[in-house]
Amino acid sequence: MKKIYLSIVGFSMLCRLNASAQVGNNSLADNKAPFTISTPAAIDTSGYNLRKIHLDEVDFVTSYYNQNGDHSAVTGGIGTEKVTDVANSLTLNLVWLNKSDNKNTLAVGLGFDYHTAASQAFVSKTGASSPTGTRVYPSLDWTVENAKKGNTFGLGAYYSGEFNYQSLGADLHFSQKTADKNGEFSAKLQGYFDKVTLIYPSEFEPASTTDYNGNGNGYSDGRGHHNYGSSPRTTLAASFSYSQMINSRLQVMLLGDVVTQHGFLSLPFHRVYFNNGKDTIERLPSSRFKLPVGARLNYFLGDNIILRTYYRYYIDNWGIRSNTAGIEVPYKITPFFSISPFYRFYNQTASKYFAPYEENSPTAQYFTSNYEYAKFESSFYGIGFRLAPPNGVFGWQGLHELEIRYGHYTQTTDLASNVVSLSLGFK
Repeated sequence: MKKIYLSIVGFSMLCRLNASAQVGNNSLADNKAPFTISTPAAIDTSGYNLRKIHLDEVDFVTSYYNQNGDHSAVTGGIGTEKVTDVANSLTLNLVWLNKSDNKNTLAVGLGFDYHTAASQAFVSKTGASSPTGTRVYPSLDWTVENAKKGNTFGLGAYYSGEFNYQSLGADLHFSQKTADKNGEFSAKLQGYFDKVTLIYPSEFEPASTTDYNGNGNGYSDGRGHHNYGSSPRTTLAASFSYSQMINSRLQVMLLGDVVTQHGFLSLPFHRVYFNNGKDTIERLPSSRFKLPVGARLNYFLGDNIILRTYYRYYIDNWGIRSNTAGIEVPYKITPFFSISPFYRFYNQTASKYFAPYEENSPTAQYFTSNYEYAKFESSFYGIGFRLAPPNGVFGWQGLHELEIRYGHYTQTTDLASNVVSLSLGFK
């Protein structure tokens, strides 16, 4: 389910970050909103109350996602991929000035997802496993900005937990503006330390393991799954970007990431069927190296239209090469209402470890039938609507922004999905 969750979170972030005055970060996520650069306003320190911590903004995002397909990894590359997911996140932004008159921001977030996945039921050969699940993901991010020197420094901490996956994460991020404030360099170091619960298909459960009742069939989690301990997984990433305002109309950003993963990178409840009729569980290498590089370009066509473009090239040592190209054209119908049609194209080569149902060789060292690693092309397109009147949305001054986005995704493997998001910003 991790891939699905990342797609939903990416779309929700795009919903929130679409405002043309936002400054983008250095993530290479496909759905990330384009950036703009602005010179920071001088901080008024004449009032003592500015030093006190106060709630500056509250952001709420909710989304609904559904998909259909027929290449489930749980059943070896065939079978239903029907999924629904409801995701909700709430972020409180607390702001204060320290003794040096530097602006401090503490973002406190909490997210909760609920999903149903038809293929998940077939962890049991009979389809008796639970098809539902939940995920909780709190987060903390502290950033301090020195407007005089034009730099920021911050730390973040994250947790994500679901029935078969626990993750702890931390990051350190830094940015520095150029002397003329028209350029900015940013860097982020991230680490994620995960535990993957070893849940096997029912026909591969170790017979020697006894459950808490002594029945010899593993520790039951009450969902029709059996838990045989966990294995670690570590992900380390370094992200870099440089943004530059070329002139009053043109802005560019260059991005690059270096990502390494080590540990248990397979999922034991993913089946693989060999070309000799036998089957087993997925087996992948214990390390992976990823290198994505990209660029963004924003061009202001006039007072009402912005052209936002994005390109990314990706390579890893599992044999995957991919290209992503995207465009979004926000159009301001009135000073307070805008629409934003968007389109993203993606293609990738297959991993050297992938083969479809009953096409993997039993003599291979590594093998998977997960179509995440297959060769395919995809399109993602949709539209967003943003409302931000000066007197508040629907006359409610506390609600300063409302945005709704819809996207439709198609893949040449016959996977198709829809996602709709609602974002609310409160001051």
